[in-house]
Amino acid sequence: MSQSPVNLIWTGSGLRLGQGVDGMQSFFPKELVDGLAASGLAQARKKSRLRAEAGGSSYPVLRLWPDGMAIDAEHTTHLRGLVDIYDGARHIFQCLIVASGVEGGLLTCSFKRATPVLDRAALDYVRREDAPAGYLPRA
Repeated sequence: MSQSPVNLIWTGSGLRLGQGVDGMQSFFPKELVDGLAASGLAQARKKSRLRAEAGGSSYPVLRLWPDGMAIDAEHTTHLRGLVDIYDGARHIFQCLIVASGVEGGLLTCSFKRATPVLDRAALDYVRREDAPAGYLPRA
C-alpha cells in the first residue's frame, strides 16, 4: 500500500484536498485519497442543478465560474461551440466555448463569452432613470 503526502482541509461542506493552514502534511493511503476524491465528485453530481445543453445533449455542470465551467468527463471528453446553461428549468446563460480539456476526471471549458439571458427584449435606446412605468389612457 503506497502512501502520499496530502493535505485534507475541513470546510463547512466537508473535506477537500489542498494546502492546510498550518502547512503540515499528513500521510494517507492512495486508495483513501482516491476514494475521497471520487466521493466528492459523486456528491457534486447529485446536488448540481446546473446543466449545459449543446447539440441536443444535456450535461450536468459540476462547477461554474465567470469564464468557464466543469463537467464530468464521463459524459463527454470534448465540448466546443454554442452552449445553453440552465439552472433547473430557467435558462440563465448562452455561452461560446472556445477551449476544453480533461483534468482529473473533469472536463473544464473556457468561455469566450457568457451572455445572460433576459426575460425581456433588449432596448435600442437609453432608458431614463425617472421614466414612467406606463401611461394612462385619456378619458
